[in-house]
Amino acid sequence: MAKRPRIAVVGSANIDLTTFTDKFPKPGETIFGQKFDLGFGGKGANQAVAARLCGADVFMVARVGSDLFGPATIENFRKLGIDATHVKQAQGVSSGVAPIFVDPGGQNRILVVKGANDTLGLKDVDAAADILKSADCIVLQFEIPLETVYYTVAFAHKHGIRCIVNPAPAQSIDIKQLSNLDYFVPNESEAETITGLPASTVDQAKQCAQQFLSSGIKRVIITLGANGSLIAGRDQSDHVPAFEVSSIDSTGAGDAFIGSFAVFLGEGLPEKEAVRRANLYAGLSTTSVGTQKSFYSREKFDAEWATRSRE
Repeated sequence: MAKRPRIAVVGSANIDLTTFTDKFPKPGETIFGQKFDLGFGGKGANQAVAARLCGADVFMVARVGSDLFGPATIENFRKLGIDATHVKQAQGVSSGVAPIFVDPGGQNRILVVKGANDTLGLKDVDAAADILKSADCIVLQFEIPLETVYYTVAFAHKHGIRCIVNPAPAQSIDIKQLSNLDYFVPNESEAETITGLPASTVDQAKQCAQQFLSSGIKRVIITLGANGSLIAGRDQSDHVPAFEVSSIDSTGAGDAFIGSFAVFLGEGLPEKEAVRRANLYAGLSTTSVGTQKSFYSREKFDAEWATRSRE
């Protein structure tokens, strides 16, 4: 029987406001959308949910607002079996929200208002130190202050805990502050924003990965959507192809990849096998609408894997 990993996510929790439209409006133009969906989101929360649905024990460290979304977000964690002891309401600020616009091809455009996520500080990491020390892996993203990300990476390194950073949304960073993490996992657009190099093809992604590695990061995984993923280390790089799916909404696919990868790796699978499974888990999440509610349970995923892994 596979080991049951303990995953701690230090990160964001948002409410996703998703609008489906045939086209995007021009400046000053009002158009009708096709439909609307409201759901729980935020990159940190999404990754926590993916990890939990894949079978891990999951602990969330986050901040939500003093509005109607705050208590609902905490209750959602609890219903899903995620430890929300260190998810607190920040007074006087809104919860994070993410208006999302999805075109007919399933591609999305997202505007994130960080709200309470921006109040998650070093003292909150210290307050959660005991539970963080018990984790097999700590997962972080960039929807919280970078200072908190850097501090948590240093904490993980000090205590010998595997650490995965998803640099989303991409922004200017002090790359040396991330040299002690285990995995740096951007998508192609995030890799391009940070390095200034294109990353839409496998060969281009290899060049981007090399720049990250030369900055001191140990392992890089660049997710490439329908092109799969690229794993790169100082010794070699490997392209892991995607699985073919009928995508209708790609929102949250990167989070599905991160959360499931942390679990598969924590269960003791070899790195490339963990990435291959995460590719499928992420791909399957695009076959229905939304983020967290589009993620597969472990039972449903295992059944799909039994069939698709032979491809």
